[in-house]
Amino acid sequence: MARPSRYPLELRRRAVRMFAEVRDDYPNETAALQAVVDKLGIGSRETLRNWVKQQEIDAGQRPGTTTEESAQLKALNLEEPRSSRTAVPIGSKSRTTERARGTEA
Repeated sequence: MARPSRYPLELRRRAVRMFAEVRDDYPNETAALQAVVDKLGIGSRETLRNWVKQQEIDAGQRPGTTTEESAQLKALNLEEPRSSRTAVPIGSKSRTTERARGTEA
C-alpha cells in the first residue's frame, strides 16, 4: 500500500494553479516549475511536474488514467479473491514430486 502524501492536498492544488499562472512568465516549462518549487518549498520539480500531469489527465487534456479510475481499479483489486495465490505449506510434497520419485499412491 502506498504511503500517504508528504504534501497536503491543498498545497498540491495551489502549486498546480501557481504553475499554470506563471508558466508564460518563464522561457520554458522547467524554469516555471523550478520557480514554483522554490516558492513553496516542494522537494523537487519532478514532483510538481507529476502533479501537473495528473491534473491535465483528470481535466481530459492529456490521455491517461484519471485519479477516479485509479481509485476504482484499486478498489476492484482489493475485492478480488485471493484464491489464485494459494499457499502450499512448507514441507508438503506435491504430486509431481511424488511421481518423479515413483512413490505415488
